[in-house]
Parts: sequence; structure tokens; C-alpha cells
Amino acid sequence: MSWLSPSDWQAVVLSLKVAGWATALSLPPGLFVAYALARWRFPGRSLVNGLVHLPLILPPVVTGYLLLIGFAPNGVIGAALAKIGITVAFSWRGAALAAGIMAFPLMVRAIRLAIEAVDPKLEQAASTLGASRIASFATITLPLILPGILAGSITAFAKAMGEFGATITFVSNIPGQTQTLPLAIYSQLQVPGGEADAARLVVISVTLALGALLVSEWLARRIAARIAGQT
Repeated sequence: MSWLSPSDWQAVVLSLKVAGWATALSLPPGLFVAYALARWRFPGRSLVNGLVHLPLILPPVVTGYLLLIGFAPNGVIGAALAKIGITVAFSWRGAALAAGIMAFPLMVRAIRLAIEAVDPKLEQAASTLGASRIASFATITLPLILPGILAGSITAFAKAMGEFGATITFVSNIPGQTQTLPLAIYSQLQVPGGEADAARLVVISVTLALGALLVSEWLARRIAARIAGQT
């Protein structure tokens, strides 16, 4: 890929790394929250649902600012992490955290819809046969919602790849450390004559996002067909 400069290549690799970590770290809590919202009725459920979707309606810069308050070296969480040698603000870890939070609602929504499509009576039938709640989920619900988990994960990955506002507010725009593809595009547009480089990065961003969505659709169809063949 000689048409990519070293700094461009660095931004591409960092974007993939940040989006990958953001998706991986979001998946376990995303699955738990989606299941809780889909199956459980508990006090404060509407509040939890609102908090999950809050990043979708808040200005991204507000989300980034709140992260900066909490995870800055002198912030409550940031100071605690610093004691064990973990720095989040102004690092790629912070970029992954910001991207994960912004992508979290999309992941939860996709998984929740998949869970709600599964008949709860299937789990109840397993329970009457002596299966625990965890065993019922692992053997019945989880296989049936795999397409939803996959779709949610890849949608979150694509969203994390394109995250800009919260990232630049929380971890700044440091080449080689926090400068992901959207930030690199922004930087190029601030330089006279940088439009061509920015356009090249835009093409890469669109290609990666479109590729992720196409792979998601293909894998979801394959998994759904396999599940249908087993039922």
C-alpha cells in the first residue's frame, strides 16, 4: 500500500486497534444489559434504558468532556487507575473507551432485538426440565441470538471506526498515539492543500465501514441458515 504515507498507515492501524478493543470490551456488558432490558422487569429499568441510549443524543463533545473529568490523571477514576500504572486520558486506551461508549447503544439495541425475538417459553421449558438459568441461556438463547450479537458487534466496530467528537475531546489528536482515521482526516483538512490526502483517507474509511457491514450481513445469513438447519 505504497499510496499510503507512514502517518496514514499509522492512523489506519490505530483505528483498527481502537475499534477492535472498543468492540471486544463492550460486548460482555452489552450482552448483559441487552438481556436485562429484554427479559427482566425491575425498578429503574427505564432509567437504565435511558442511560444506555444517552450517548446517541448527547453531543459527542459532552461525552468526551465527561470522560475527561472522570479519567483525567486528577479525576476520580483516572487517579485510581494511575496508581496501578494505567493511563487512559490522552492515550489509545482512552480512544477505545470513548469509541466503545459511543458505539454501546447500537450494540445493545441489536442484541436486545434478537433476544426479544426468542420465545421466552423455550427457556421456561428448559427450566422445567431442571436446567439452570445460565444453562438455559447458554444452550437455547445464545445460539439463537448469535446473528444479532454478530450484527451488533460489527455495527459497533464500524461506529467505533468513525468516532470523532468524544475521541478528540477526551484524548486529543496526537499522531501515532490517538490520531485515528477521522482525526487524521480532520488534520489534513486543516492543512492548505491537504484535500487530496483527506480524500484518500475518506475512501479508506468508507471502504472499511462498508466492508464490515457486508461481512456482517454475510455472516448473519450463514449463522441464521445454520441455526434454521438445526431446528
